[in-house]
Amino acid sequence: MNWSQLFASSIGKKITMALTGLFLIIFLLVHCYVNANVFFSNPEENFNRAAHFMGTNLLIRVTEIGLFLGFILHIVQGYKLELQNRSKRSVKYAVSSGNVTSKWYSRSMALLGTLILLFLIVHLIHFWVPSRFGGLTEVEYDGKTYHNLYGQMQDVFAQSWVVVLYLIGCFSLSWHLLHGIQSAAQTFGWAHKNYMPVIKNVGAAFAIIIPLIFALMPICLHFGLSLDAGSLTLLF
Repeated sequence: MNWSQLFASSIGKKITMALTGLFLIIFLLVHCYVNANVFFSNPEENFNRAAHFMGTNLLIRVTEIGLFLGFILHIVQGYKLELQNRSKRSVKYAVSSGNVTSKWYSRSMALLGTLILLFLIVHLIHFWVPSRFGGLTEVEYDGKTYHNLYGQMQDVFAQSWVVVLYLIGCFSLSWHLLHGIQSAAQTFGWAHKNYMPVIKNVGAAFAIIIPLIFALMPICLHFGLSLDAGSLTLLF
């Protein structure tokens, strides 16, 4: 079997999904770190400085290209796997086994992935497009000019429907990660009885904590809250 045949095969698609998934998990960690700046003291300046670094650092800008390609490849291979799996079960079982053989979220990866894709498109329109192509106000710190992405977030998350949409996206991401991390571990052959429980626990913690931090951001900005010294305090 050559590389093109492997890439087109079921196992090849799963390997591609696992590799791109791990790459996207690293991106989530970095993105989460930047977003966490909005929770603490002096959030506007800290967040705008962090966002400026991410938007102007050459290495990160090059990595951004790989990130987009990773997203596209992950999505395409995911849909191909879903269509392939559906074609194999064209005749449905008379009685569904439900959660006996698999969890609902593992059977709904295409739906969850679609919701995440729609959320990602809206997110890019709200922040990445104006940041890269203009439309943002500017602020100055220590004589240096920065895009006011924090102000953009305040404007965007002032709308209740946007907050709800982002919460749905974070909810979908959480369930998608819960299955995806375990699936990637199995694809790489890490499903050993001695360390698979650790992978499941770490994966579950990641799938809960990271989306929760993302979800708190629109909530805090919408209601004018910040995390100061470990407690919620009013910004205004």
